[in-house]
Amino acid sequence: MDDTRERDGGGQRWALGVEYDGTPWLGWQRQKDGPGVQEKLERALGFVANHPLELTCAGRTDAGVHATAQVVHFDTFSRREAHAWILGGNSNLPDSIAIRWARPVPRAFHARFAAYSRRYRYVIANRPVRPGLGAGRVAWWRRPLDAERMQAAARHFVGEQDFTSLRASACQAKSPVRQVHEVSVQRRGEYVLLDVHANAFLHHMVRNIAGVLLAVGDGRAEPEWPREVLAARDRRQSGITAPAGGLYFVQVEYPPEFGLPDQEGPVLGPVPASVEA
Repeated sequence: MDDTRERDGGGQRWALGVEYDGTPWLGWQRQKDGPGVQEKLERALGFVANHPLELTCAGRTDAGVHATAQVVHFDTFSRREAHAWILGGNSNLPDSIAIRWARPVPRAFHARFAAYSRRYRYVIANRPVRPGLGAGRVAWWRRPLDAERMQAAARHFVGEQDFTSLRASACQAKSPVRQVHEVSVQRRGEYVLLDVHANAFLHHMVRNIAGVLLAVGDGRAEPEWPREVLAARDRRQSGITAPAGGLYFVQVEYPPEFGLPDQEGPVLGPVPASVEA
């Protein structure tokens, strides 16, 4: 490898698209008490660069949460082609993590702060018996769910609102206000899909939205209940935090001038092809 260093003092910034099965990991971030995705990626890419690297991601994911379209950036003085980061990085990664693409980007690009929206999908296996192949990849709800009731309730989450009732107690965000662009619920066979599109998310926000909608879907709450939950601004007045295994980080949107590929990735695994459409 050629380790010739650039003379501008800043090196080259690279953006990568990454997917991972979150089941074996304690989330994106480096962890003191267990393995995180960030640590594994930094080691693999540092081997390719021949020096330590520090990655910044578009959105931190919790333990057990998956990503089909995570975006990260890093700076390096080492000169490598895109295929070197992809192939070299993947050869040093475990099977549950893969680099999908690599692009050189200007210094103005920032994986987190340049993003103007993000999208999550929550996948629920709605059937009387627990999934076998889907264990850790989908959430399971044994009570019958009415997707139309859930969709009627979901409209209350759209708009710029205070989501205090739907954030984890450990959330470090300075403001609980987020702009939610769309929340949709649809049934595909025995699966119920929840898609949430927003400018940004609070800690556990999507899983807490799912918890509220599950209560509406199985008849324990009315479709107007989410409005009361938001107005309370109290996490104790909300529903459960839905399991992590059904959650996928599926899209990050950036201004077109950065020239990044389409960020939306499919939800794979045990979910049938009909769910991917």
